[in-house]
Amino acid sequence: MTEMRKILPAILKGTALLGAAAAAAYVYRKDDTQKQHSILRNFPIVGRIRYITEHIGPELRQYLFQSNLEGTPFPRKEFEDIVKAGKYKERLIGFGSERDFTKSGYYIRNSMFPLQREELRIDNSRKINTMVYKVDEEGLITRKEHREEKQVDPYYLHDEDAVIIGEDTCRKPFKVKGLVGQSAMSYGALGKHAITALSKGLAIAGGTWMNTGEGGLSDYHLAGNPEIIMQIGPGLFGVRTPGGEFSWEEFKRKSEIEQVKAFELKLAQGAKIRGGHLEGEKVTEEIARIRLVEPGKTINSPNRFYEFSNYHEMFEFVERMRDIGGKPVGIKIVVGDLDSLEEMASIMKETGMGPDFISVDGGEGGTGATYQELADAVGLPIQSALPVVDEMLKKYNVRNRVKLIASGKLITPDKIAISLAMGADLVNIARGFMISVGCIMAGKCHTNSCPAGVATTDPKLQDGLVIEEKMYRVANYVISLREGLFNLAAAAGIDTPVKFNRKHIVYKDEWGRVSSVGDIILTPDKVDAIRDKERAAK
Repeated sequence: MTEMRKILPAILKGTALLGAAAAAAYVYRKDDTQKQHSILRNFPIVGRIRYITEHIGPELRQYLFQSNLEGTPFPRKEFEDIVKAGKYKERLIGFGSERDFTKSGYYIRNSMFPLQREELRIDNSRKINTMVYKVDEEGLITRKEHREEKQVDPYYLHDEDAVIIGEDTCRKPFKVKGLVGQSAMSYGALGKHAITALSKGLAIAGGTWMNTGEGGLSDYHLAGNPEIIMQIGPGLFGVRTPGGEFSWEEFKRKSEIEQVKAFELKLAQGAKIRGGHLEGEKVTEEIARIRLVEPGKTINSPNRFYEFSNYHEMFEFVERMRDIGGKPVGIKIVVGDLDSLEEMASIMKETGMGPDFISVDGGEGGTGATYQELADAVGLPIQSALPVVDEMLKKYNVRNRVKLIASGKLITPDKIAISLAMGADLVNIARGFMISVGCIMAGKCHTNSCPAGVATTDPKLQDGLVIEEKMYRVANYVISLREGLFNLAAAAGIDTPVKFNRKHIVYKDEWGRVSSVGDIILTPDKVDAIRDKERAAK
């Protein structure tokens, strides 16, 4: 027995070495004889290390090699800003900004005599009960923190500053006491845990809204009793007949739901200038029932609505929706064709018809699934698109009839304030809210294998997303955004963020030259000048 104990380590070591050698020989033989990969065929085993490194490259870059200001679609700093606001309701930083001030960008003009907190027009009459984390101890490996109840201010707008959608056109206009809401995210693209956490968190914060996305209105959207904008895409999910036509009966039934405050027709989305896409493995029996489609079958919505093919027909459709539903109706667009945009504004003036709001989605917007060429190249980014729409509506004197909602990576108070100054009345956010419920930017939204349980319908993966924990992060995030907007308003010398306009921002280029927004945006006059050059060239 004693002798066996002496030689056992050597036997185990030898067995391990033989096993490793056998495994290496097997892998070598397999790589050397396969015909699919030339690298593996020429460099067995070593080539496999290359493919492993390539596979984990995104994670290595995200966590080890990229700086806080690198990475797309959001750098680590912006990701952490969202997480801190949601988890700790905290936006304080130390030492100084990490922004690269040598690069071009927009800046908010500060007032020499900023306003005091008591001079701001904030409605904090109703307090909000939430949960925040406090760090007790933080070491190199361990981190101790606890969650505690906290009563916070909601940072609502005063009633007289509230944004009212459809005030003069609808039987039931939509009054909004906060400037930030959740952009379109469908149940099916996101799982039920994520949608429920968002619903409950937005309801806790109040003064905001939840856009259902084109996937239809689900029980999970309604779970927290938030105010809802129901989106209708070309696939007509939730308001379609068995044959795929628009169902006025289903639409009327949805309009009678108290929580549904408005409807949005999705003409386009920044990341996909086409109808939506949902893989068949995500189309469960429940999702099929909500969308009124066949379960297990991949869904590709049409590129546009069959119900109308020009502005006159679309506006007539909008008028009928508003008449039957009694609630505001808007459209979601991506700006690219300036001639078509001007045609829309002129027809609005000519007919007196048109939407109650226009959601302008920038080309940098996100999605659960789209094609690379559409996401990268089609549609103007929001800081170019938004002022163009604002200017065009003003040119035809119809701007006062319609509210503008901007979206496209507007995830922090400063970006929101700049968009408000450029012409937006309200702002939509999608991916910021996804991060608040646990998204780690894994980029697997289209695969149904989201590791955070956010963009997946897989029950096991969703189990990791605890609704009762994440819903408070959602509430804290939106409240923090509203608080940040009031901080910026005070710095700019205005008593409410509703008053942000173009005089409050400037553009600095990489050489340090400063321009007003009016000097650089694409105004109708500049559009006419471009057209004149094109005509002359022809």
